[in-house]
Amino acid sequence: MALKLTTRTVDGVTVVEATGRIVLGQETNDLRESVKGLLANGVTKIVINLANVDFIDSSGLGALVGLYSTANSRGAKIKLAAITKRFHELLMITKLLTVFDVYDNEAAAVASFK
Repeated sequence: MALKLTTRTVDGVTVVEATGRIVLGQETNDLRESVKGLLANGVTKIVINLANVDFIDSSGLGALVGLYSTANSRGAKIKLAAITKRFHELLMITKLLTVFDVYDNEAAAVASFK
């Protein structure tokens, strides 16, 4: 299933809702371009909602790390919401769970910016 990205604003926080798979190819490119576009437009509070993402490969993980780094260098924050158990385990194994701010759901991630 191709990656579908929907962007909306909730309480002053931009939420990027991803649906599908974040894998090598067009999917990672689409995610990168979407978030980098937000950063270029001055958005500083971003939540990536991964509730409907059923698979993330190493390229997808690399894209998220790159976006996190780019956001930090621009004074912005990216937080992850509603990750799957499998992705949580992957973040734990790679020690990236200590890098990303991860929340159980979108509402908690949005509220964390207050």
